Amino acid sequence: MHRLFAAIRPPADIRAKLLGLMSGVTHARWQDNDQLHITLRFIGEVDRNKASDIADLLSHISFTPFEIALSGVGCFESKGHPHTLWAGLHPRTPLTHLHQKIDRGCLHAGLLPDDRSYRPHITLARLNRATGPFDKFLVQHAGLASPSFMVNDFMLFESHLGQSGSTYHMIERYPAQAC
Repeated sequence: MHRLFAAIRPPADIRAKLLGLMSGVTHARWQDNDQLHITLRFIGEVDRNKASDIADLLSHISFTPFEIALSGVGCFESKGHPHTLWAGLHPRTPLTHLHQKIDRGCLHAGLLPDDRSYRPHITLARLNRATGPFDKFLVQHAGLASPSFMVNDFMLFESHLGQSGSTYHMIERYPAQAC
């Protein structure tokens, strides 16, 4: 089985800026350079044939290159428990449109729709009950911003879960194509 997701890799200077923020929260599991990405669609576990179908289907998705920038930080929680520190992105609209195209493609490949609301972000850290206070981090980095950067492609990644977190292997790169 293959655990797949479609994502955008931010450029090296943006990743370096994010890596420079990652401190000050005890027991946070900070992402490393290889883990920094903008998820467009989590696909999940699929067999080899379905993975091949999805890879082929994604090659037919067209989009025009667009610009985005870092914009603030935040925290996701579930049932009152924080689990993820993230960096926001602006504008969200082109990312949302690309997410919708990829989601429709996945539906054509026989996958279930992604029923979670799409909130474009870059995960900075995973949190658990042992994680120390992070309010200071959120306040300190609330004004996070960057120069805009071009999105000229997206990628299909395979995720391998391990004791120290996930490692990602790029399977295919999909360049922007005029709509």
